[in-house]
Amino acid sequence: MPPPDPSIVRIDGPWRHLEVHANGIRFHVVEAESPDAATVPMTERPLVILLHGFGSFWWSWRHQLRGLSGARVVAVDLRGYGGSDKPPRGYDGWTLAGDTAGLVRALGHQSATLVGHADGGLVCWATSVLHPRVVRAIAVVSSPHPAALRTSTTRRRDQGRALLPSLLRYQVPMWPERALTRHDGAALEHLVRARSSTAWQATEDFAETMEHLRKAIQIPSAAHSALEYQRWAVRSQLRGEGRRFMRLMKRPLVVPMLHLRGDSDSYVLADPVNRTQHFTPHGRYVSLRGAGHYGHEEAPADVNAQLTRFLGQVYGRQVS
Repeated sequence: MPPPDPSIVRIDGPWRHLEVHANGIRFHVVEAESPDAATVPMTERPLVILLHGFGSFWWSWRHQLRGLSGARVVAVDLRGYGGSDKPPRGYDGWTLAGDTAGLVRALGHQSATLVGHADGGLVCWATSVLHPRVVRAIAVVSSPHPAALRTSTTRRRDQGRALLPSLLRYQVPMWPERALTRHDGAALEHLVRARSSTAWQATEDFAETMEHLRKAIQIPSAAHSALEYQRWAVRSQLRGEGRRFMRLMKRPLVVPMLHLRGDSDSYVLADPVNRTQHFTPHGRYVSLRGAGHYGHEEAPADVNAQLTRFLGQVYGRQVS
């Protein structure tokens, strides 16, 4: 069978699919429908950009696209994923932050609140430091401050055992791509099951999501691009660019910050989240009862309530 076409990620729903050019490449962007779009132009609404994690695409934010109101809410296929371009380079923190800053401007706004899960959360942290003028606030799901996560991974055996085996396994060439895509992406489903709650796994929502994710990871170059994020995260620690990046990340974050973590997350443990408070003592930290690593998908009602409250605090009466 031929590999799936990128058009498979254009899934119908109460949203519209756009192509937006930013930072030299084309991004697939999905924008939530708004009931009063005819009376309030989208560019006059606060912009909220949703950034997915490893092995996923915009679909991971389907519940937030349906459940957040009062703002212009868009979910993006990150560089290399889904319907977005898949260039051979640019999976470093510097470029990814430039992608997001470029998207804010390309969508006609001067600033945005960034919401990210896992790797998408790293993009939130990086953009807030490297392009502070375009970031109004950040909210992250199971994505501690990168310096806090590195410290916890190297100093605590439990966090190291949770994170390092897969990260190190991904560093070799070619084999991880094959492992991730063979048997119709079965390895990706195994990974998601290992990091999520059994309650979510028993739902139709999980079954539908895995069907979409397993197809999307088989889009040509998608698996390689996904793994390049993980490879840069490790290899950059041994290079000057990585050390410079981490030094910059240690700057105090001054914008509002919300961190959400499932209390059953076996991949990102509580320790790096606790250490994150050193960098963002003004942030709000919320534990999602019964959820694993994918809190925004496993406990969407709780996450939407927390995000709505957070956006209301950031923007006041503009968002309700």
